[in-house]
Amino acid sequence: MVEARTDGTGVWSHGRAPTTVGILLLISLTAFEAMGVGTAMPAVVADLGGVARYAWPFVLFLAAAVLGTVAGGRWCDVRGPRVPLVAAPVLFGAGLLVAGFATTMTGLLAGRVLQGLGAGAQGVAVYVLVAEVYPTRARPVVFGLISSAWVLPALVGPPLAGLVTEHLSWHWVFLGLLPVVGLALVLVTPVVRVLRPPAGPAVGGHGAGLVPAALGAAVGVAGLSWALENLDPGGAVAGVVAVAALVPSLRRLLPRGTVLARPGIAAVVAARGLVAAAFFPVVSFLPLVLTATHGWSLTAAGTPLIVASLGWSAAAAWQARRPDADRSVMLRAGFATIAAGQVALVPVAAGLLPGWLAVGFWGVSGLGMGVAFSAIAYLTLAHSDAHDVGSHSSAAQLLDQLATAAFVGLGGALLVALVSPAVALPVLLVVVAVPAVAGALTASRTRVPEP
Repeated sequence: MVEARTDGTGVWSHGRAPTTVGILLLISLTAFEAMGVGTAMPAVVADLGGVARYAWPFVLFLAAAVLGTVAGGRWCDVRGPRVPLVAAPVLFGAGLLVAGFATTMTGLLAGRVLQGLGAGAQGVAVYVLVAEVYPTRARPVVFGLISSAWVLPALVGPPLAGLVTEHLSWHWVFLGLLPVVGLALVLVTPVVRVLRPPAGPAVGGHGAGLVPAALGAAVGVAGLSWALENLDPGGAVAGVVAVAALVPSLRRLLPRGTVLARPGIAAVVAARGLVAAAFFPVVSFLPLVLTATHGWSLTAAGTPLIVASLGWSAAAAWQARRPDADRSVMLRAGFATIAAGQVALVPVAAGLLPGWLAVGFWGVSGLGMGVAFSAIAYLTLAHSDAHDVGSHSSAAQLLDQLATAAFVGLGGALLVALVSPAVALPVLLVVVAVPAVAGALTASRTRVPEP
């Protein structure tokens, strides 16, 4: 297959240590940027005078990430991950540079597009690299480490970005990450040199229709995000256009049977969308529950998110020590645990139970996420041949992005329609519990057949 693969299972042995560190730096780089930009954005728009376009740096990043995800996956399937593993961090770094030196909102948006393209392609390329370099028994450890790479950014990213913005400038939230880009490139370059294109024909991505489908998905995700944040006639038109672009695009980009979670890779990709729909919208709105309903400060309201991140990391480390366990069983347990935390949060969100209970309840969901997300990553590779790892990984990442955008937008729509957070957010928790239950019910369809 590729020369980079060697015997043994250690992620720190047989010359894999630099690759492992490089992967973790790439993931941490994206995580720090994701955690820090939201903290700095109020200062950014105040400086650039773009309050009316506050959402667009996030929307354009997401749309570009969709395009990068699809294009990166196809390239990996056809020619291997060598070019994306170098080009994606370079694109991301160029985006940091452009955004860091931006003096207008247009310049900032241009930088966010480059960052999104790089982040999308990089996410897929890392999955393909894991499939190429690490033997099957080592992959749970790698995915456990990848989950852990989000913990430090989750803990220190927002306060660090706040300090940098207050004492230096928001520009350094972007520019300060450039050295990490260079170090990550140095560490992954040795293994990139020995990777070769996958053997066999590249069938993922449905060939020539990939480019229009990717563009349609990017436009659809951006339009859907905007429509759900603007509940007016203009938003309704945007929503119709977005759905019209998304439906044919997703039919081309997702494995056949994804909507019905048919056994095999379709069920695995569906699980990625379900887990994103269940977990990430709560991350966006839980601080609002604690500040608006329970009167917590913004600093204190982040505590449940920190505890959930630690739980995610701990659970990912736990599953990594069980390489022979049935990942479909783990997936079911993960979904069920996420749902348990969500349901327990409903009376807290309604103001019927004290707010401090949210710390423990959402920590439980974090444990479930650590098990479920790592299991999905493992199962994606287990159900993929060398020539379709990229397309399957990009499909899973694409559905994750779409589900997150749709359900976060739905949360915003509920707030507009129901006005009171104490009413809207319990409803949202009940809604997002549905994909968690659906994931638990369909988890057995992701089982890898016996050889």
